[in-house]
Amino acid sequence: ASLLLLCFVLNGLAADLDKSDNPTAEFLATGKRWADFVEPDFPFFSSTLDARRLGDGLPADNLTPRGLILNPGNGGWACFDIDLLRFSVLWAGQAVSAMSMAQISYHSPGTKSKEGQNDLPKIIGEPLLANGIYPGWRVGEDFSPSFLTDPRAPCPDPKEVGRGALPPTVGRFNAARSTGSGVCLEYEIAGTLIREWMETRLQNGQTVFQRRFQLQPTQKPLWLMLGRPPISEASGFNVALHLDPPTGENVAELIKQADGLYTVRVHRSGEPINFRVAMGFTSNAQIWRTPRESDSQAVTRWSQTVTTQGSLSSATNAYVVDNIPLPFENPWRRNVRLADLAFFQDGRAAVVTFDGDVWIVFGLKGGLEKIEWRRFASGLHEPQSLAIRDGEIFVFDRNGLWHLRDTDGNGEADVHELFSNASAQTAETREYAQAMKLAPDGSFIIGKAGIQMNTIGKDNGKIMRVSRDGRTATMIGYGFRSPYLGVHPKTGLITASDQQGYYVPTTPLHVVRDQQFYGFLPSIVPKEKYPAPIADPITWIPYPINASGGNQVWLVGAEMGPLNDELIHFGYYRPEIFHVLLNRRTPRLQAAVVSITHDLDFSPFDGAVSPVDHQLYFTGFQIFGTVAKLSSGLGRLRYTGRPSTLPREVAPMDKGILLRFDLELDEKQATDPANFSAERWNLKRTFNYGSPHFKLDGSKGQDALIPSSAYLSKDRKSVFVGIPEMKTAMQMRMGWAMTARNGMKLEQNAYFTPYELARFDPTAEGFGSLEVDLTPRNAATATVAKVSAEEGKRLYELMGCVACHSNDGTIVGKVGPTWKNLFGSEVRLAGGGKALADETYLRESIKEPTAKIVAGFDKSEAGMPSYEGVINDPQIEALILYIKTLR
Repeated sequence: ASLLLLCFVLNGLAADLDKSDNPTAEFLATGKRWADFVEPDFPFFSSTLDARRLGDGLPADNLTPRGLILNPGNGGWACFDIDLLRFSVLWAGQAVSAMSMAQISYHSPGTKSKEGQNDLPKIIGEPLLANGIYPGWRVGEDFSPSFLTDPRAPCPDPKEVGRGALPPTVGRFNAARSTGSGVCLEYEIAGTLIREWMETRLQNGQTVFQRRFQLQPTQKPLWLMLGRPPISEASGFNVALHLDPPTGENVAELIKQADGLYTVRVHRSGEPINFRVAMGFTSNAQIWRTPRESDSQAVTRWSQTVTTQGSLSSATNAYVVDNIPLPFENPWRRNVRLADLAFFQDGRAAVVTFDGDVWIVFGLKGGLEKIEWRRFASGLHEPQSLAIRDGEIFVFDRNGLWHLRDTDGNGEADVHELFSNASAQTAETREYAQAMKLAPDGSFIIGKAGIQMNTIGKDNGKIMRVSRDGRTATMIGYGFRSPYLGVHPKTGLITASDQQGYYVPTTPLHVVRDQQFYGFLPSIVPKEKYPAPIADPITWIPYPINASGGNQVWLVGAEMGPLNDELIHFGYYRPEIFHVLLNRRTPRLQAAVVSITHDLDFSPFDGAVSPVDHQLYFTGFQIFGTVAKLSSGLGRLRYTGRPSTLPREVAPMDKGILLRFDLELDEKQATDPANFSAERWNLKRTFNYGSPHFKLDGSKGQDALIPSSAYLSKDRKSVFVGIPEMKTAMQMRMGWAMTARNGMKLEQNAYFTPYELARFDPTAEGFGSLEVDLTPRNAATATVAKVSAEEGKRLYELMGCVACHSNDGTIVGKVGPTWKNLFGSEVRLAGGGKALADETYLRESIKEPTAKIVAGFDKSEAGMPSYEGVINDPQIEALILYIKTLR
């Protein structure tokens, strides 16, 4: 299709294509694949808004961490602060500057906003009215200066305005309701329900705003803060109020305060109160009427359905990845960057994009022949997670937890109900609404990112439980940098990964509970002054293996063979899906991780098990660094029924490592210790980014452990690998390369943290009576396989070389140079000079890696250990032969 369109262009025929229905043609004509992030025909989108520097007498503290940017048309824009229930700014012009993470990366994946609160979205145009950091409504008989103060409890840093919602007794935002005239805002002030619409018209060439209100009967006098105009424009600014219908009672009156603030005083009334306020830079702001039916009648915005077709993997493994194309070719030219998905019981799925959209997906089953996509909602603020509870969609974004409702049955959400704003949110660009999972009791577990560059907020870096009714949020754990979550759907066990960085030496996998502290501190607090003891993870994962951890999914209810009911962990930076093997052999819970597949073209964030075909569907998108080929994707991890080569268990024990499999193993290979390798190292948690690797004696590097013996169980499905001087450490790698009795290769590495070593009882473990030989073995006397490139590739996997050196040219996520095109090349060395990468250079680099360090890798966080005495000379020659093939 693309070639055909290109031919049209070359022949001058592209103009004949209907650009409104053909995004590819529009792209060819304009060079812009996606339409603007802010869609002109949708009534609002969500954003932070920085109006602190408007000047001209306008409030200098005017920052909105949680804003709904309304688009009432005619060049008018307004930002409604859903925490303070105020319009922070009204302006004429365009929307806001593309400074948020979603907007700035929308047309350019991987582009990031700056950290902190100094470079935030700002208005594009001229301000008409603005309010400071105080509620938009107050209760009182007479106007008081206290109305213009913030009644919310301060953050740890009193300067931080992102304090969260108002106390419920003061006010609460309820919902944004789609209507024929745009959007209706619904909120409560001191128990009084208020519905409000924002409209605009051009009068005398100027944009005039009209706010329309419907108030339920109120037993308390209320004050509405309309805002202040710029001082230099104040004389030309006009405001008009009109009661609807007109009444002899003075139930609402316009009052301009001495400091120029326009207010409306609403008196007690046993009847509903309706009024309108028109505002603008015009000699006489005119009130106008809107057809009553437009107040409630929603519109169908996205009636079209987009269809794609999936493709099944032809791989012959036990677990394969099927690809499901995204609806990039859509009538709205809308980018689709999927962050999460959840299933309805009938097999339909809801997916959410980082750009604030929700789609409903049909056909995720079987051969994936026909996948139908229907847009359901928009306007959300950088959401990364979604859940379905009792058939209803809930989305967690920077505004809070939304309940998206389709009340008129047209297949689109017409009500964005703010289910919970019980947690606070600052304007820090890195305080993402990181993750959300549904708990067995109907509550929600949310994770909030903790990077803070300007101030200290209330809930940054916390994992919290939002109550089933959404009214409260309680802390479960804190001290996270960028947590992604997992929740067991039956037991409620909460897990979380985090991102390597300052105070996080490498990727951890935690169990979160008991309001424990998990180690991360923002850079603006005193270094290494920890507020509580640090809870260790159940395992660390090496940075080259999983530089950025994603969410976790329990395969409860799956039909995926050996992985049924098991824990899955997603790797983002180097796209990969891991199996987490929990180790309950000791009082302390431990875990090991092994790779299920890295046959992925996009970086996965999260996934869910389908209730129809019971396979794992997963999705993700690119924004931070990744080696992924695609900016986003949707895939299915499918169990083919073929034998699995994955281990059932990896358990560190006092005399070595126990490995269990589902396959019967070849006895000769399983009992040859040369087919196994291991190493261990420690890490240090400091304020530095990440951590080097340290041997147990404190020097840099890893301790290479040479297996002394190997034993096969009586059922032929387990191996015990004897390792002298087993000790606890922060990180350990165990590698194996052997075959099963049916000829299948088992080549894998497992990574784990041996906090405690269980006692090995050979008889109880199925090996019979034996004494584990722990006599140190000289690797040079081991059985030597044939020297070949194939043997070199086997060693590349077995010895963990794959973790640090790619074989495809990739360097992102690696701590060593790639082996692709290495042999015969000229290598630049750290400190100056060059070297020819010939056989002599490679042998030296394997035996003494610090002799010649490649430029750019001299400050590597994990220095390469020496393999002198770990592998023998024929094995080194096999590795060199393999490197030679990588051209």
